[in-house]
Amino acid sequence: MADPVAHEGTLTFLIGGARSGKSRHAEVLTTAHPAPWTYIATAQAYDDEMRERIALHRSRRGEGWATIDAPLDLAGAIETLPDGRPLLVDCLTLWLTNHMLAEHDVEAECRRLADVLSRPRGPWFVVSNEVGQGIVPDNALARRFRDAAGRLNQQVAAVAETVLLMVAGLPLKVK
Repeated sequence: MADPVAHEGTLTFLIGGARSGKSRHAEVLTTAHPAPWTYIATAQAYDDEMRERIALHRSRRGEGWATIDAPLDLAGAIETLPDGRPLLVDCLTLWLTNHMLAEHDVEAECRRLADVLSRPRGPWFVVSNEVGQGIVPDNALARRFRDAAGRLNQQVAAVAETVLLMVAGLPLKVK
C-alpha cells in the first residue's frame, strides 16, 4: 500500500481586488517549490485586451512551467496532475464567468471544483477576485455573478489551509 503522507498537499487561496498582486504573488509562492510547475489558465481571449493580459501573464513565466488551458473543465484538469506537482490556478472568477455565459449548472460545477480542491496532492495555489466589496451591480446578470463568485470563494476558502487577502501587492493572512 502506498504511503498516504506522500500524496498530501496544501491549498493556498489568494483573493483580492483587481490589480492587487494576486497572480504575481501566487507565481512567487509556486516557484518557491521545485519545478516543474503547472499553470492552469481559465481565461478565454475574446478580445484584444484579454489577449494582451494573457500574453503578459505568459511572459512572466519562464522555463519550468507547463500551461494547461481549462476554461471549463478545471476540476478535470486538476485531477490529471501528478502527485506532488506545484500548481497555480488563475483564476476562479474567469472560470465562473465561462460557466455562467455557457449557461451551465454553476452550483454543481462549483461543488465539483471545491471537492477536488479539498484534496490537494501537492502545493496548490488558487487565485480569485474579491467582487463583493464594491457597489451593488445595476443588472441581474452582474448581481448573479457577484453572488455566485462570493459563494464559490467561500467554498474554496473553507477547504484551503491558507487564505491570503492581497491588498496593494501585500499578502494579508486571513486563515
